[in-house]
Amino acid sequence: MEETIKGSQSLIFKNAPYLISAASVTGSKEAEGPLGKLFDMTSEDDLFGAQTWEEAESTMQKEACVLALGKVHVEPAAVRYLFGGDLLRQGIATSMGVEGLQIPMFGLYGACSTSGEALALAAMSAAAGYGEYMLAVTSSHFGSAEKEFRFPLGYANQRPLSAHWTVTGSGAFLVRSAERAAQDCHVRISGVTVGKIVDYGLKDSQNMGACMAPAAMDTIVRNFEDMGRTEQDYDRIITGDLGYVGQSILFDLVRGKGYDIRERHLDCGMTIFDQQTQDTHAGGSGCGCAAVTLASFVLPKIEKGEWKRVLFVPTGALMSTVSFNEGASVPGIAHGIVLEHC
Repeated sequence: MEETIKGSQSLIFKNAPYLISAASVTGSKEAEGPLGKLFDMTSEDDLFGAQTWEEAESTMQKEACVLALGKVHVEPAAVRYLFGGDLLRQGIATSMGVEGLQIPMFGLYGACSTSGEALALAAMSAAAGYGEYMLAVTSSHFGSAEKEFRFPLGYANQRPLSAHWTVTGSGAFLVRSAERAAQDCHVRISGVTVGKIVDYGLKDSQNMGACMAPAAMDTIVRNFEDMGRTEQDYDRIITGDLGYVGQSILFDLVRGKGYDIRERHLDCGMTIFDQQTQDTHAGGSGCGCAAVTLASFVLPKIEKGEWKRVLFVPTGALMSTVSFNEGASVPGIAHGIVLEHC
């Protein structure tokens, strides 16, 4: 057995797979933010030459996958499985985006936590010996998300201060089994904590940070307990897109469990935009938020050894247009990925 079961929700891999390549593709607003110069590809045209927002999102996914593979000179045919997802109905951004690669695919939906879900499954598959290479990819697009979940952009509605700004971006990650990893691979996925659905009964879809914070707390605390660790065992604990509102709630919830992560916490939604100059209110969100921040900002720091061990916890608000219109609550989910320098 390639992995060791830890506690109720976690795995520690005996033969930990390596994250050997990552790529990030973003739109114009993201390029103007604090991480703008770190992205592999940006476009001033948020349509990316396409006719619709959905086609633009598919284009981003395709480009991210091609870039991630090209960095390490791996052909699509060498990839055993692809794990991908997005925010749109039936995952059309992913299915349309990766179709041309002709890689056997698992379509996923974990809302904004999808990058964590994809990385967890890719790592589990590689560690179990199901193939040498696994590809994980996610995306989101401001235009397509607003059209599906909120209002058409032309409506020009006023957004509350608790609202997030959906990131236009796609991140792709190539995972390789330990047996075949080269000596110059410096990031390994040593374990995962798979999240469960946590619902505190909140119904405000314009305050997703509050909806997702309980799930982030649950996964972080479960990771500590399953693996016999504390916040001191991680250089950074990185959530996906709780934003400024959700971060404050997370700190209170975690403190109630006996831990204090304030000195080690980083949130991708607070990192990708400049709140003072970019008018993004609570911060960034969307499947692409955590993915492009991980690919462009977090992984290089682990590769260089600046951070030795990171707990990456993308967060998702599990809602749809149907559930919102029917007055249902917005439950959250978060998946934990342990990334280590080696």
